[in-house]
Amino acid sequence: MPGFLKFSVNDLAQSAVFAAIIVVLGLPGQFNLASGVPITLQTLGVMLAGAVLGPKKGTLTVVIFMVLAIAGLPILAGGRTGIVALSSPTAGYFLGFLPGVLVIGLLTALAMPKYDIWKGIAINVVGGVLVIYACGVLGLLARTDLSVAATITTNGPFVVGDVAKAIVAALVAAAVHRGRPGLIAPLRPTTDS
Repeated sequence: MPGFLKFSVNDLAQSAVFAAIIVVLGLPGQFNLASGVPITLQTLGVMLAGAVLGPKKGTLTVVIFMVLAIAGLPILAGGRTGIVALSSPTAGYFLGFLPGVLVIGLLTALAMPKYDIWKGIAINVVGGVLVIYACGVLGLLARTDLSVAATITTNGPFVVGDVAKAIVAALVAAAVHRGRPGLIAPLRPTTDS
């Protein structure tokens, strides 16, 4: 596991670029539905980071983004800071970015060396929708008086949009991996015989 924490200058640069992409995807702002949970494009950035960069660099990307947000930069959709997000009932969705990108990155790395769009869509849905929703539901349960069923159904209006983001992320990742094979490091060292 110590190798997981070692980053080259190239790794850091790629992660910084993808952290900037997540920030830019928040610039259009957020759209609130009746449930109060905002729709943002930033989860698309989380999916892209995991699907394109893998578990190591994708996780670093989200850590950079979250640290900047918690440090007070208004980089979350709607110009919110991480502190504002953490103090709201939707804190779990923000915190869910980290396990979401890790799951996407790990599953994508396991599916490599050839990136399959259909597997990619499924992986993005698992990490970028189910994992983030699960974290969001836990946050809502901790911060509101809603029942478990009510917190789960809160996500209903967002499913179609988030599945669309999963599809877009898979299409982009497929193109990137075609053009730059080997971008995601193997999970286990390979031995040459």
